[in-house]
Amino acid sequence: MRAFMAVEIDFRLINKILKVQEAIKTADAQVKFVDGENLHFTVKFFGDITPDQAQQIASLTETRLENQHSFQMYIKGTGVFPKLDRPRVLWLGVDNPQEFSHLQQRLDEDWVRMGFRKERSYIPHLTIGRVKGPRNREALISKIRELERVDIGPLPVEKLVLKKSDLTPVGPIYTDLQEFPLG
Repeated sequence: MRAFMAVEIDFRLINKILKVQEAIKTADAQVKFVDGENLHFTVKFFGDITPDQAQQIASLTETRLENQHSFQMYIKGTGVFPKLDRPRVLWLGVDNPQEFSHLQQRLDEDWVRMGFRKERSYIPHLTIGRVKGPRNREALISKIRELERVDIGPLPVEKLVLKKSDLTPVGPIYTDLQEFPLG
């Protein structure tokens, strides 16, 4: 099964994020937007794992989070990967990424010891769309610049969720496998 660890988006922020997507759609570029119910911050993409690996991931995560308190991230600003003149992934950023980045790095150390690939330079981001072609690229870049300071608001991080991802012709279907509450 394909799996990843995620921070879910508070339902109160979804409409603000969808409004950003709607604003970007006015550029009429070739972008596949992430559906509202699938919006999340990926902490780690594991790829294909076995049920035994899922259990190991769960056990390590529970242990690591025993003394981890909940915290708040502030979602603000748009950006792209790899770079603005060649956008492939459209995202919303985090204004205060330190605590989230630190948690991700500590968890990643555990998962690397399990045999998963180490994250290179992890940048907390919320993927909102993927560019699928060159149509109206300049208009898209202009819209991203226009929204670079967009303010979505605070996101309480109170749990991590291990999710299964089933790819379908109409897009991915995510299923929660296990939740890991933060203290």
